[in-house]
Amino acid sequence: MGASLTDYDFELPSRLIAQEPSPVRDQSRLFVLGRRSGETVHRLFYTIVETLQSGDVLVINDTRVIPAKLTGRKGSGGRVECLVLNYPDSAVEESYTSPCLLKSSRKPRVGDRILFGEWGSGEILPPSPNGTARVHFRFPGSFEAFLHLAGQTPLPPYIRRKEEAAARQEHDLERYQTVYAEKPGAVAAPTAGLHFSPELITRIKAQGVLIAPITLHVGYGTFAPIKTDDPTQHRMHAEFYDVPRETARVIQEQKRKGKRVFATGTTSLRVLEYVAATRGKLVAAQGECDLFITPGYDFKIVDALITNFHLPRTTLILLVAAFAGRENILRAYREAIDQNYRFYSYGDAMLIV
Repeated sequence: MGASLTDYDFELPSRLIAQEPSPVRDQSRLFVLGRRSGETVHRLFYTIVETLQSGDVLVINDTRVIPAKLTGRKGSGGRVECLVLNYPDSAVEESYTSPCLLKSSRKPRVGDRILFGEWGSGEILPPSPNGTARVHFRFPGSFEAFLHLAGQTPLPPYIRRKEEAAARQEHDLERYQTVYAEKPGAVAAPTAGLHFSPELITRIKAQGVLIAPITLHVGYGTFAPIKTDDPTQHRMHAEFYDVPRETARVIQEQKRKGKRVFATGTTSLRVLEYVAATRGKLVAAQGECDLFITPGYDFKIVDALITNFHLPRTTLILLVAAFAGRENILRAYREAIDQNYRFYSYGDAMLIV
């Protein structure tokens, strides 16, 4: 790639970091960027139906965000925040061990016990080989029920909430979730999908667009910071993915007919490109995706990308720069800032087409 991470930096006024979602899902703003021309248009999200055409394929990520943020107390009384990073594939009863991100005033030690109110407890185990903390949870009943009783929506750290009332937690649990979320396992939302309403999806289907689901359980790896100035030295954490047979068939068939594939979010794009790159073509597949897309990548499947505005110096800004060109993206971001677009997870959307 021959570039430095500083080449993907920009200044963003803090007032543009969205703290709340758009009051109506499909009425957030939409910044349309020509992938090759660099031309820009400013619209509202529901007008995306004017760009989609009959026979196009809209790929969505049907992962569901779990209430993975737990707040507990050590035996000493100190507060501990715990973000559960893995979700079991099937029902787990009474105990479960997961890698976790821990936050407390004093670093928890191996053997420390964490109490999560009346719902369960955890014990700090030796860390995993990559240094990530591990916690062995104990709880009555199922792990899913434990999380829903003790956990909260794992909002990104730049969305700041004071001690949250139950009504606020319920609001975030509903809005930090796509309307088509189905398969639990994500610790962060595939945020490009937050702009779709049931009514908009009905309109899109009515004009002959084919909607094809994939699953990628968004984990910490998608957002882990790049710690080296040379981005090529960064390694992505693997995340579970699933491309159903029908999705692969529909995309193959429509591509042969010259129709376009629209990826809803960087997660959908990464899954499609990963399978095509590792299997030689897009096929039904399931496994772990660790694809890190940087400028110079040869896109094989995706023709258009629906995405939000991303943090500087991250794997996500590198991905969109790979898709539309670095100068194109940075120029568009400057325009978005000038036009007061709202950034990040609860922010406005961009369509690169």
